[in-house]
Amino acid sequence: MTTLQPPAAVSGHDRPPAKRDRRSWTGWGFIGPFVAVFALVFLAPIAYSIYLSLFRDQLIGGTSFVGLDNYQQALQDDQFWSSLTRVALFLAVQVPIMLGIALLIALALDSGRLYGTDFFRITIFLPYAVPAVVATLMWGFMYGTKYGLVGDINSAFDVTLPDPLSSDLVLASIGNIVTWEFIGYNMLIFYSALRVIPNSLYEAAEIDGAGQFRIISAIKLPAIRGALVIATIFSIIGSFQLFNEPSILRPLARNAITTDFTPNYYTYSLSFNGQQHNYSAAVAIIMGLITMVIAYVVQLRGMRKGA
Repeated sequence: MTTLQPPAAVSGHDRPPAKRDRRSWTGWGFIGPFVAVFALVFLAPIAYSIYLSLFRDQLIGGTSFVGLDNYQQALQDDQFWSSLTRVALFLAVQVPIMLGIALLIALALDSGRLYGTDFFRITIFLPYAVPAVVATLMWGFMYGTKYGLVGDINSAFDVTLPDPLSSDLVLASIGNIVTWEFIGYNMLIFYSALRVIPNSLYEAAEIDGAGQFRIISAIKLPAIRGALVIATIFSIIGSFQLFNEPSILRPLARNAITTDFTPNYYTYSLSFNGQQHNYSAAVAIIMGLITMVIAYVVQLRGMRKGA
């Protein structure tokens, strides 16, 4: 009497080659669209910018290969270094103030001691929903000394307030606009990180007799360190990319905001006003490298154990 034996399991090595090939191509079918879009909208523009930066348009001879001459010129360009210094000062002052205020608001909302928490959270986040162009135009109108809020205050109280769009104050005025726009965004990052901290940690701290300041310093701040680092990196990148606010305010403050006010504005002016596309590409590549290095250093230091 014969019995039927179950078919032996086929191992991966015994699987026919055609079937293995089909399975390997299935994975590429899922990630292929993303890879294609990523290469098209991210890698291709970077590669083309690097290609452009290696050439120069000349009146005699047309476009010619110059190697790293554009980069050497950029590193010796006083206008570039002036714009970079200005935006570095902006970063050093504005980013800590903005993140500090956002953190204080997030801690206040998370404390549970405020009435109308939902209302305050939405109200503080609302400026981020306003487009940057609209926000800048709105603040530019309020800054006006002849027709805006500052001018109305001067007329109503017979005083002379400092011009927010003067050469000495325009950078601080732009910092105020950016802070107003992004406090709610950063507050939401910090508040979301605070809400996932286990309640058991708070209960244990209360049993040990820890006060609110001790809870903040020993539990809340260490727990949201990752969120603090992410918000700092985003703010650094945003500061180096500063463009909308200066370009929109320039018609109101032409003497204070020049075409090389920020590196991004400088590259825009070189490319679209000066027709120096190759040199503009070199400046943009240098700024991208500087931003990448600084953001990477901040990430390493922020996420380091014991930091």
